[in-house]
Amino acid sequence: MTEDEKMQVAVFRFAVIGDFVNATHMSRPEKRRLMREKCDRKWQIPFSEKTSISKGTIRRWCRVYRDSGGDLKSLYPKDRCDQGKARAMDEETCLSLIELRLQMPALTVPQLVEQMRRQNRVTPGIVLNNSTVYRFLHQQNLMAAQMKKPVDRRKFEAELPNDLWQSDVMHGPKVDVNGKMRKTYLIAIIDDHSRLIVHARFYLSEKLASYLVAFEDAIAARGLPRKLYVDNGAAFRSKHLEYIAASLSISLIHAKPYMPQGKGKIERWFKTVRSSFLPLFKGSGLDQLNQALTRWIIESYHEKVHSATGQTPFERFTAKMHCLRSAPANLKDHFRKVARRTVSKDRCVTLNGRLYEAPVALISKRVELLYHDSEPQTVEIKYQNKSFGMIRLVDLHVNCRVKRDKNNNPQIESDNSSTYQGGKLLSAKRTTPS
Repeated sequence: MTEDEKMQVAVFRFAVIGDFVNATHMSRPEKRRLMREKCDRKWQIPFSEKTSISKGTIRRWCRVYRDSGGDLKSLYPKDRCDQGKARAMDEETCLSLIELRLQMPALTVPQLVEQMRRQNRVTPGIVLNNSTVYRFLHQQNLMAAQMKKPVDRRKFEAELPNDLWQSDVMHGPKVDVNGKMRKTYLIAIIDDHSRLIVHARFYLSEKLASYLVAFEDAIAARGLPRKLYVDNGAAFRSKHLEYIAASLSISLIHAKPYMPQGKGKIERWFKTVRSSFLPLFKGSGLDQLNQALTRWIIESYHEKVHSATGQTPFERFTAKMHCLRSAPANLKDHFRKVARRTVSKDRCVTLNGRLYEAPVALISKRVELLYHDSEPQTVEIKYQNKSFGMIRLVDLHVNCRVKRDKNNNPQIESDNSSTYQGGKLLSAKRTTPS
């Protein structure tokens, strides 16, 4: 697997074990119940046909993660020992299974396997078994529809502040931006326990870049949450957001599609914004809109007793400040993008169309480049989880003057090593003809 694929698997595994490794005080019955739920659930496991996870596997991931001191790379999958050998089913057999299933949807899995053999649709060397075929058809949504069971929905509330944040985006009003009316988007994050708004601001875009700015500002102001509950929008499904959350030991949880009930608290707050704030706003610009929103949250919403808790959001959030995890000093570094490159023989690596110079020791090595799009001058280089400092943009004019001595040490020649002597047609002394 490539480094990117291993990171995707590691982020998925952290999402599974996050409830256990981040639990401050969870009773044994709660742990057993949570373990049963995770083992009974059908998962979409990256790069795997399996849909379930055993109790022993979850415990092993928890142990490895804790033993590593919270290093996300400890959850990397180990390289297969059977690389190059045939897997359970090849592509041709899979396609034949799908075709036969569509032709005979009433067949059970054992009957389907028998028909595959009778019609000689199985590639020689491939052994079909019922469990493999069942998992494959389940992943392809080709199993018979089961009776729908009533969904057990219950009200819930996080036990402590910053245990759980709910976040979503609301379409806002249009504002005047340089003479043009632009649509706004309200990105908000609410603390589930206290109903405190940890961050809320109108932006001109709902894309990932805007959400990451909001998420970073929220953490810097209110500390680290243990879980972040979001929907399935493009920004929330970003691999970059998953990596950021995992690196900060935050469990990223996505709501089930078409089930908005799970995000009831943030949706209810958006309704309050529409009914209580927007009708009273009289400005026209984006800055005016955000300033008015901040005043309304601090002076009105945070100081009003919430009907569900019997306390104001600010009182309830600050009542248990000792439970909060403060943001790390290098918070901004956790929001950097990660790119993987191989250092060329001339020590160069390319990133976003720019040429950088890497240390000599990393020539031909596969390295990680950590950077912000807004700061192309500041790029950190890592190899095998060890930092080799910041790399700089290549200066071709300086490099053309770099020479090496007999010990192969670089030396830069001075620009004043020679002076221009041309242009004198006559000598300094004038001679007179005799």
